[in-house]
Amino acid sequence: MSPTATAMSPAVLSRSSYLLSSAVRLRSFSRTLAFTSSFAAPRRPPRSSRALSVRASSASDPQLEVCAKASTTVPDRLGDCPFTQRVLLTLEEKHLPYDMKLIDFANKPEWFFEISPEGKVPVVKLDEKWVADSDIITQSLEEKYPDPPLATPPEKASVGSKIFSTFIGFLKSKDPDDGTEQALLNELTSFDDHLKENGPFVNGSMLCATDLSLGPKLYHLEIALSHYKNWSVPESLKYVRAYMKDFLPENASNFGEGSIFSMDSFVKTRALPEDVIAGWRPKVIG
Repeated sequence: MSPTATAMSPAVLSRSSYLLSSAVRLRSFSRTLAFTSSFAAPRRPPRSSRALSVRASSASDPQLEVCAKASTTVPDRLGDCPFTQRVLLTLEEKHLPYDMKLIDFANKPEWFFEISPEGKVPVVKLDEKWVADSDIITQSLEEKYPDPPLATPPEKASVGSKIFSTFIGFLKSKDPDDGTEQALLNELTSFDDHLKENGPFVNGSMLCATDLSLGPKLYHLEIALSHYKNWSVPESLKYVRAYMKDFLPENASNFGEGSIFSMDSFVKTRALPEDVIAGWRPKVIG
């Protein structure tokens, strides 16, 4: 075999070494790339839409955590609690994202008692602290998130404040002559007079915190009294009825269309009628 067949010239050898080195570097880079990709953050699967997890949060506007009573009649539905709905309405009207944690009241988890020792709802996590009581929660939300404003003017803060207690008295009453029905009618009449002069809402055309408190209570009143007493708000109280339903009194130019019950936020956060009925049963029977 000739020398030229068994040996390479320095130039050819140098070029072969360069090509081999490049191939090794390329293979090493490919392996590194594959290794890095395999440990990249996995893509999050799309969130399944939950009926009670409202609006997507952003990095600058995290979701607020809310504990609420679960339905006793339908799985994974909000239960009956007018105070919880008041809080949810406030969140909705202020366009605040929140995440609902439904609590089974027949089997309350241990962690729930850690944040609500009395086992009551609503409870909302604000600034890393769990806050109870709808009065305190809604006031805290108003202070922390003032836009849009929902605060009730002081001179109107007590409007309708005795309707709920007189409703409960009448609902529980076993004596038709004990005056509880008249006490409720007196409060509803007073509210009707206020709406006639100031409607369509408690503070005129502007929805306020008192409306968000009264609406859920009137919803419970309507369902519970209809079921247990065969009773409804008299037609003579047309401004109260309009406040609750899509009904416009005659010659009421100051009364805008719509009602508390028909608001999108109300429809979204209301309890099922079956849950309202079941929720009041112990008070009626007991």
